[in-house]
Amino acid sequence: MTPAVILNIHLALGYVPWLLCFAVYIWPRLKTMEPLGAQRAIATLHSFRFFGLVFLIPGVTGPDLPAGFAAFAAYGDFATGLLAMLALLGVARPAIFWPLVVAFNVVGVVDLLGDYYHGVMLDLPGHAGQLGATYAIPVLYVPLLMITHVAAFYLLARSRRHQPATT
Repeated sequence: MTPAVILNIHLALGYVPWLLCFAVYIWPRLKTMEPLGAQRAIATLHSFRFFGLVFLIPGVTGPDLPAGFAAFAAYGDFATGLLAMLALLGVARPAIFWPLVVAFNVVGVVDLLGDYYHGVMLDLPGHAGQLGATYAIPVLYVPLLMITHVAAFYLLARSRRHQPATT
């Protein structure tokens, strides 16, 4: 198998164990929590996305990692992580917390979808070895991030449905 085929298999199969784990262990807990607590837990996970800046460190990634992929992935993760941290800092003020929850989830999904797009357009699988130590990020971490973004949006929609109408 070529490195490109292996990376594509890893990218696809990275979702399987996370979906299984999420369905059995994480989702049952999240959906029974108060909306603020559930979103706070998701924001905590995403607050670690500052780590995406590692794509820009020479020597951690190879010199031939497509710059368009590395920069978009790094700064998208960084922005998402900062927004998640701000949401956590604003948890005591709902007027601040909830818009930041929406913001970090929107920015995070755009980042991940953009990373997949750039990965395809710039032939990231053909440069799989250039990911170096960051190889684990798209294979192990990104699936959980995407799954929790979907869960966050679902929980936001569900909590809006259950709020009393204001006149």
